[in-house]
Amino acid sequence: MTITATVQPIHLIVSPECLPALHKLRIHTLLDLLHYYPRDHVTYHGVTIPEARAGDQVMITGKIQQHRILTPKNGRLTVQSWIVTDKTENAIRVTQFHHGSSYQSEQWRTEQHQFYRAGRTAIVTGKVRQDDYTRALTIEATEVKVADLAGKPAMTKDNLIQPIYALTKGLNAETLRDCIRAALDYSELTDPLPKKLRQHYDLMELSQAIAHIHFPSNPQTLSAARHRLVFDEFFYLQLRLLKRRAALKQVQREALSTPTTLLKQFYIALPFKLTGAQQRVIDEILSDLAKPYPMNRLVQGDVGAGKTVVAVAAILAAIQSGYQAALMAPTEVLAEQHFHKIAQWFKSLQLPVALLTGSTPTAQRRVIHANLRSGQLPLLIGTHALIQKAIQFDRLGLVVIDEQHRFGVQQRLKLQQKGNHPHVLSMTATPISRTLALTLHGDLDVSQIDQLPPGRKPVLTRVLTEKQRHQVKRVMQRNLALHRQVYVILPLVEQSEKSDLQSAIAAHQTYQQQFSQYRVGLLHGRMSAEEKQSAIAQFRDHQTHILVSTTVIEVGVDIPNATVIVVEHAERFGLSQLHQLRGRVGRGNAQSYCLLMNTSTSDEARDRLKVLEQTQNGFVLAEVDMQLRGTGEVLGTAQAGLPKFALADLINDAGVLEQARKAAELVMQRGSCLQCWNDLVAEIHRRDRHKLDDGSTLN
Repeated sequence: MTITATVQPIHLIVSPECLPALHKLRIHTLLDLLHYYPRDHVTYHGVTIPEARAGDQVMITGKIQQHRILTPKNGRLTVQSWIVTDKTENAIRVTQFHHGSSYQSEQWRTEQHQFYRAGRTAIVTGKVRQDDYTRALTIEATEVKVADLAGKPAMTKDNLIQPIYALTKGLNAETLRDCIRAALDYSELTDPLPKKLRQHYDLMELSQAIAHIHFPSNPQTLSAARHRLVFDEFFYLQLRLLKRRAALKQVQREALSTPTTLLKQFYIALPFKLTGAQQRVIDEILSDLAKPYPMNRLVQGDVGAGKTVVAVAAILAAIQSGYQAALMAPTEVLAEQHFHKIAQWFKSLQLPVALLTGSTPTAQRRVIHANLRSGQLPLLIGTHALIQKAIQFDRLGLVVIDEQHRFGVQQRLKLQQKGNHPHVLSMTATPISRTLALTLHGDLDVSQIDQLPPGRKPVLTRVLTEKQRHQVKRVMQRNLALHRQVYVILPLVEQSEKSDLQSAIAAHQTYQQQFSQYRVGLLHGRMSAEEKQSAIAQFRDHQTHILVSTTVIEVGVDIPNATVIVVEHAERFGLSQLHQLRGRVGRGNAQSYCLLMNTSTSDEARDRLKVLEQTQNGFVLAEVDMQLRGTGEVLGTAQAGLPKFALADLINDAGVLEQARKAAELVMQRGSCLQCWNDLVAEIHRRDRHKLDDGSTLN
């Protein structure tokens, strides 16, 4: 008998006492159970008892000579013990540990003694241990099966790979494996993927892949099963993103006119000429804006590539077509920086612009609100303050989101909802790999500004130790004497008893003593908005010569006269973050320096930092950073939208992701003409529901 796995509850095959534990793991249907993949697999080698060696994962088949159940005095666990002899007539002790009071009932003990009575053949899998004193070998068992009762033995000479699952209280590994075997026996799975697509990408059929991911017969079938299921995870994500992208293009809205007049005036007002990359990206944006559906484009640009100029060109297109624009930045520092720069450009164009942050006075807020509603204010720049209910635009046509990965999905959506399907331009100065770009932004059109303005000299980067501190002082003194300025970056604000890191406050005092002839400023995240603005303004106006800061200045601060940045405890930062910090200097024509102080004695930390000496390319560094630290560490806790995968690994499975993207694009091209289209859409919805049940989404 077979049943449809999707809709059938697990109580059809699972005993009532197991249900609460399975529900804790969010397993409610047979399909949930089949998709509860192992977190790992252990290969057990079939050996005789004399061949067993300490540390080996082994499988031994033999006869039970003795079975005992022991409960230590503390009562916290129960120990089962067997003496097993194999065909060589050698004996070995086997132990298995059980946590919880349910393993101490008289009924359970009686059943176990009956089940494992002497003379029965047992198949034992586990790790060989050696006693430190007696030197005797024992097997710490993961599973002990009675072969003549099991029907299908857990292990044979040809099947030595055992799945390892994440468990919960009230559910042991053996019981979960039995449940999954039963689900495989009684379930019928329909494969939503078209047969031709499976053949083209050499993919195992779904039911086989599910069976072999749980109980592979050999490493080859395990690899093929994992490949198919990883492909599925990527494929349905990409199909979902492409469907969203296609749906957006079905939305009808007025095309914007090319802002010929304003753009010409803007280009004339600029004190520099656009790079070829900037002009190319502007052309791509203007082409999007001329289409009768909303733009949804991401602009990636390395540090100092000139993304703001590109954004302003898009803003001018919206304004000339009679619309308003909003530019949202994640921090007040960055929002202030954008405002000061754009306000200068808009002054020559005789266009008003306003800044709205959490620090904006109430009276000024009222004026901004009124001018927005009346349409007199064409551009509003700000932080999260832009998404407040009180903010109402007369005719919002373009939303620009800078460092968009620092905003949550809902925050970005709230700003977009203040207009009628406005065009959306996202920007990031945080380079990410193509793998991450496809995963996070697969529904966007992506442009890259891959060219720096002419005249920019590469920042000379050096990794130094405390013994080389005199070199740091010499570089600082030389640049300060030339009336240039210096950043000093610290990872902490105040000294902590739990950390030996030098704090920003303590460093401020130290640097002020060492450079007493210069003024030293201080900037960190715990300062009020007014204090931060004052610290940056004083540094910008050359009132302070050295600015000691935390990573508040990681993005957005643009002071061309700063030519040296010293990063204390550089080993505590990721490569991408250090690259962002390095981008605070090298913004003028003078030679700039990035000095990375490494306080770690590990070769790994030194070699990782040395990568920054070798390349100025943020995208190369992003790839290296992801390889070394993983996606979560690279993106940080602020990153919203990275989906959780059961099997897929963005670093090691990048090639599968590329395949899945191409397959999803092929399916989207053919769309609903495919016979299995409804099955594919249903599978997307099933996965979405599961993500929502898990407290996360693929958005």
